[in-house]
Amino acid sequence: MGYGRTAILLAALTALFLFVGYMIAGEGGMMIALMVAIAMNVFSYWNSDKLVLRMYGAKAVNETTAPDYVRIVRRLSENAGLPMPATYIMDNPQPNAFATGRDPAHAAVAATTGLLEAMTSQEIAGVMAHELAHIKNCDTLTMTITATLAGALSMLANFALFFGRGRNGPGGFVGTLAIAILAPMAAGLVQFAISRSREFQADKMGAEICGRPLWLASALEKLERGSIQIDNRQAEDHPATAHMFIVNPLHGGNMRKLFSTHPSTQDRVDRLHELARAQSQATRPGGVWG
Repeated sequence: MGYGRTAILLAALTALFLFVGYMIAGEGGMMIALMVAIAMNVFSYWNSDKLVLRMYGAKAVNETTAPDYVRIVRRLSENAGLPMPATYIMDNPQPNAFATGRDPAHAAVAATTGLLEAMTSQEIAGVMAHELAHIKNCDTLTMTITATLAGALSMLANFALFFGRGRNGPGGFVGTLAIAILAPMAAGLVQFAISRSREFQADKMGAEICGRPLWLASALEKLERGSIQIDNRQAEDHPATAHMFIVNPLHGGNMRKLFSTHPSTQDRVDRLHELARAQSQATRPGGVWG
């Protein structure tokens, strides 16, 4: 997805935020919502990494406290031509990971304890290469701002249900009720549209960074199984951040697939296998482990 289309989708999410503000208190509510949206975007720009990391209780680590993990990230960062990001670990049994930060110079990567325990060093390298690809593509700022706006929109929609303009508002009580139900769904669709192609792009670039597409493919298969079998309570409490993870951390059966902010894991694995086959006939350097 091009940056122009991403900007349009973010503008659509902001417009939806303003519309819900209008449903609550008319033009005055819309202006308040506009000021809140601007303030939240400014806050997210400067504090996106701290905000999300604190939300998940992530702890900073270094080569003394988590030597293998940090060394993998350092070698991959060098291979990608990126500054070394801050490295964090989340105490969470579900294998998963995400990256955050407003730019490559102020970025962070975070992995769960479940990921570090379940994965081989090669699979960890594949996952972290994917996260570094998000940093290199400057996806992290967009993803965090989207999470902030979507989360605020869900709260605002609930507020509209209980304190909306009722019969005096556009559409009356039925219109307000519809907004309270449909606005969060619309926000989820925007998140999906922003996230889907960026995940494919990060998979491809991540495979190039680590030099082994099948490392990431193997990791994705384990991550998908783990995300289905193991709860991520923090993600369930903050569903607007789900699109930031490498695989969908939320549960919900068939609804999980219908409203997932991620493309199909099987599709991603298939593309990585195709990339590996395309490379197999050529002699290529093996990334940081070549």
